[in-house]
Amino acid sequence: MTVSCSQNGSKLRNTLPLAVLLALTLGSQFAAAEVQLWETNEVIPTYVVGPPDPNPRFYSGRTYQGARATFYPYPVLDKLTDERQNKSYRLVYLENEYVQLAVMPELGGRISIAKDKSNDYDFFYRQHVIKPALIGMLGAWISGGVEWNVPHHHRATSFMPVDYTLETRPDGSKTVWIGETEWRHRLKWIVGVTLYPGRSYIEMSARIFNRTPYAHPILFWINPGVHANEQYQVLFPPDVEFAVQHGKPEFAHWPVGAETYAGVDYRGVDLSWWKNHPSPVSFFAWDSQMDFFGGYDHGRQAGVLHYADHHQVPGKKFFEWGNGPEGEMWTKVLTDNDGPYLELMAGAWSDNQPDYSWLQPGEVKTWRHYWYPIRQLGGACNATIDAAVNLTVSNQTARIAFNATSQFRNARATLHTGKTGLFERVITISPREPFVAEVKLPEGIRETDLRVSLLNSDGRELVSYQPLARKNSPMPKPVVRPRPPNEIQSNEELYLTGLRIEQLYSPSFESAPYYEEALRRDAGDIRANTALGILRAKEWRWADAEKHLRAAIDRASANYIRPKDSEADYYLGVVLRAQGRFDEASDAFHRAAWGQAWQSAANLALAQIECRRRNFNLSMELVNRAIAAGSLNTKARNLKSAVLRRLGRAEEAEEHAVGTIALDPLDFGALNELALAQRQRGAQSAAQTLAHLQQLMRNAPQSYLELAADYEQAGLWEEASEVLLRMVGGESVLSDAHPLIYYHLGYCAEMAGQSQSLKYYKLAARMPPDFCFPFREEEERILQTAIERNPEDARAWYYMGNLLFDRQPQRAIEAWENSRKLADGFALVHRNLGLAYAQTHKDFPQAIERLQRAVGLNPKEPRFFYELDLQLEAAGALVTRRLSILTNNHNVVKLRDDALSRELMLLVAAGRHDLALDIMLSHHFHNWEGSSEIHALYADALLARGHAKFKRRQFNDAFKDYVMALEYPSNLEVGRPKRDRKATQVFYYLGLTQEALNDPASARESFERSATPRERSPSEAQFYQAMALKKLGKTSDAQAIFEGLVRHGESLLKAGDQPDYFAKFGERQSERVRQANAHYLAALGKLGMGRTAEAEADLGKAIGLHPGHLGALGLLNRPPL
Repeated sequence: MTVSCSQNGSKLRNTLPLAVLLALTLGSQFAAAEVQLWETNEVIPTYVVGPPDPNPRFYSGRTYQGARATFYPYPVLDKLTDERQNKSYRLVYLENEYVQLAVMPELGGRISIAKDKSNDYDFFYRQHVIKPALIGMLGAWISGGVEWNVPHHHRATSFMPVDYTLETRPDGSKTVWIGETEWRHRLKWIVGVTLYPGRSYIEMSARIFNRTPYAHPILFWINPGVHANEQYQVLFPPDVEFAVQHGKPEFAHWPVGAETYAGVDYRGVDLSWWKNHPSPVSFFAWDSQMDFFGGYDHGRQAGVLHYADHHQVPGKKFFEWGNGPEGEMWTKVLTDNDGPYLELMAGAWSDNQPDYSWLQPGEVKTWRHYWYPIRQLGGACNATIDAAVNLTVSNQTARIAFNATSQFRNARATLHTGKTGLFERVITISPREPFVAEVKLPEGIRETDLRVSLLNSDGRELVSYQPLARKNSPMPKPVVRPRPPNEIQSNEELYLTGLRIEQLYSPSFESAPYYEEALRRDAGDIRANTALGILRAKEWRWADAEKHLRAAIDRASANYIRPKDSEADYYLGVVLRAQGRFDEASDAFHRAAWGQAWQSAANLALAQIECRRRNFNLSMELVNRAIAAGSLNTKARNLKSAVLRRLGRAEEAEEHAVGTIALDPLDFGALNELALAQRQRGAQSAAQTLAHLQQLMRNAPQSYLELAADYEQAGLWEEASEVLLRMVGGESVLSDAHPLIYYHLGYCAEMAGQSQSLKYYKLAARMPPDFCFPFREEEERILQTAIERNPEDARAWYYMGNLLFDRQPQRAIEAWENSRKLADGFALVHRNLGLAYAQTHKDFPQAIERLQRAVGLNPKEPRFFYELDLQLEAAGALVTRRLSILTNNHNVVKLRDDALSRELMLLVAAGRHDLALDIMLSHHFHNWEGSSEIHALYADALLARGHAKFKRRQFNDAFKDYVMALEYPSNLEVGRPKRDRKATQVFYYLGLTQEALNDPASARESFERSATPRERSPSEAQFYQAMALKKLGKTSDAQAIFEGLVRHGESLLKAGDQPDYFAKFGERQSERVRQANAHYLAALGKLGMGRTAEAEADLGKAIGLHPGHLGALGLLNRPPL
């Protein structure tokens, strides 16, 4: 038995090279051929994505990848098309003698090409077409290459341009830096993709900067895809005994399963092989203490390994779509000809998704990953930055194999048992020259006695491995759903539960009720008051935040004691500063700075305040303290450069800016300060630096606004204005621009005592409002000031509502109402009010009125029809009313799949099955990952039509419809799942039809297919399985299911909304729909038990609440069961 642990380019981008900025020089000893770096345009076939959705999408309870699906302030990219065009993209290439890479800044900065030149193997998935699917956080997403997931999984901008620059270093290595400041939290991240001369590995240097005054939970997963096939194997380290699901609700033994996992029976199955997974599935390695993992194609004898310090980068995961029909469908959706893929993900500061770590104010996390191709290894037992090793034992023969990431002459490959040498050979090994040997083992040697190693010519160990005895550890306990606050015994548990909900961005629970319950029991609880104060500060509810933070401070400082932890003092300073109470804020920040943990953040805040007061010498002293406590705090470093310049110390300012650029080559503040310092001392290089900065900023409004905001926070109004004026061509041009550019310019002018502030505010009011989605805390104050100076500005009120809704919905409603009073003809204001009245107040009549007004003002916007129908459904409107709105506007509705799906659902509910099916089968749907509703609708239409034929005794025709309901038409883009729950219903009705056709043998076969595999959760599918079990004579089993359905339905009616804590995807349902579903489940159970009158009463209640409930309508119109 075999034992194995493995289971030509255009002009280079004008960069102002860092070598110049850092006063570095390149020697002639580094030949250009060693690492080539160039940019070029390449044409790639591309499936066109429609324009971004112009409607702001606020948070409405949607779950995405197990966390909150927060679109705002980004526009959504969910309009996919079938139009295939040849499109030119900018690619940045890196190449040395071993590997070739290409990076695509236009598409999220992903690595699109990674080729092993020794065997022409694409060790990351090579896409030859850009074919988006609705998988990303905002929609459009492509597979292939390497994606950067930060601070959330499948980050918002994966399909958008990012910032980039190039670097050449004295050692001959070359780097493409990519990154951005994301909008949702205003965190900055960068990744440097580096190739070295003579090395086959890709170095990925990652950094994430918290430039905000708040702590934020973050994750950072690097997500490479690899080509997968029947011979592809995932290589988790040999110390991995378990793998775990998203959110950690269930574990599986690794590598051979011993349980059901993700709904699949994996008992006795080797989980490491791609071919063994029939459905989409994820496995996260559990608690590995080793620094590598990867994947291997045994057919190509090639693969890829990842190496990183597991203390910083614990996450090791693979995901695949599976090799069943569902996976085949996703392969077709995502590529034309490149085949299936598998994702090998490496997580920093995170070992799961969702799993987040806190990033404190001013904190910077830095780490490195290494990826390199492997060949002829057969697997991997261990890997380092220098080399990888595999050891297998079969028939008393050991096979040892090594790969190296650079050339090592006179290296020694050894195999020992204890102090006894079994094999040693002096070799030359390189990425092109792997080493493999077979060694006959003496009798009695155990595998765990062996130790294999590779040493360089100086005796330094490059890699080694000694097989591990399996620990057979007990299965880890799964994560459990949080209990309601009133069921938790201690305040400590309440605090920790609330904190966990915050930390994981839970879409199912709110943290505030846990903190509030703790305060109900003990109003002075320090932890709960501090946590709730910070939470309210992030919502900009300053008075409430101040109350809780002061309560925490009062308890902590009772009896005149200095608190051990000054977190509450720090955040009190943040809250007071936000209210313009700078003297009080300074006192709080000074108290906070007594604690080491808050010295950097607090002293930066103090330096900003003194800068506003023009106390530059004091500001310098404070910012120096901030940097001493946090040397990587680039925001503090940039402020120091600005203060040095303001003090007339231009050369020092320039030197300091260069040092900051070394930390972040894409730091716009540092580059701007470099240009200003150079200009101040009259250097000609200032123009070059400024041109370089403007090129990096890509004319992106939010980049200019974020840089200006940095200056505004320190009261440097002139610098902020200069940055903003570059965006509009200067004071003499003032071209059309994003409205916030002019609002900020107006505010800066006002704060600087300049007369042109009103001119800017009026210009802002005249700018097109498209995609103006404010998100910065300081923009509330700016917009409020603009409104005070220009009271007729309806747009400012609209923008204010957008800014506030996800934090303070009632104030947002008031702002939008003010906008409506000033200008009633703006459709988006009415649309936003409609959604807000529904979501915030459950005032569906008002919501419907506003949305109908929006439709009237802009009848060409299909999204409005979708949103209107959702509110009509939530209000219990009749099917006829809803359907008439959609069918009368069909040519607009059909432009969006979500709107068209609503029309189709209503057509089915109204009994117009033929029309619904004609539309469904002639339209190409693009579905979000995790969504299969359109196929369920297709099946419901055929079932309903079949029922009608059955009741007319047209059994053969009914049979044909039921058989069609089992199909998965390709245009629906839903693949047949391994556990086809809808099929349980269809097979039951097929069985009834076969009974009517006097074919009992076929009927029994259909009932057996309906009854297996067993459904474990109360559902419609479980009801039909129970009905099939009755037909098969298993009445007691069926009775237990029926009773469970009744219990579950009635418990849902009593308990209220019970969201799935572990759900990866989903939308929040309205209360009427939720209650209708509960009545429906109860009706199913009662119907199965023969309590027909009670069942029909529940069905009537379900339809009364939700007249379009297809399940209830279908059951009322069913054939005799």
